[in-house]
Amino acid sequence: MSERVNLGKSAPELYQAVIELDRLASDALTNAGIAVGFSHLLRLRASQINQCAFCVRLHTRDALANGESADRVAVVPVWKETEYFSPKECAALELVEAITLISEGQLPDAIYEQAATDLSREEMSAIEWLAVVINTWNRIAISSRYPVKE
Repeated sequence: MSERVNLGKSAPELYQAVIELDRLASDALTNAGIAVGFSHLLRLRASQINQCAFCVRLHTRDALANGESADRVAVVPVWKETEYFSPKECAALELVEAITLISEGQLPDAIYEQAATDLSREEMSAIEWLAVVINTWNRIAISSRYPVKE
């Protein structure tokens, strides 16, 4: 296979714009009171769905480094089958999943309405922006084939 175009190197101004968008989304999460560790679990879940190995490894490490337990990290793929997450966290995970899987029924009204019951508008906005940003990062890393080596 030929070497892929590294999007960060081929268009650094666009890459920097995504970095800035990521920073703004992180600020919105902080302002909405969403814990940094949990924000990495949200990023991790989207990255798992998108099968982005680079981002899965990155956000697993970041979640652990920011206070998330190994148990919560381990059960993210099956979060609906556990009691590890609060109703608010479940609503956030559900919203991120729906946005990540947007081609499957768009963003269903039932998921959005449940999220609106459990989350404030500020939290919903921050989580939706996080989903947009992590899905962007996943596409950059996957398209560029960022290496994941031991």
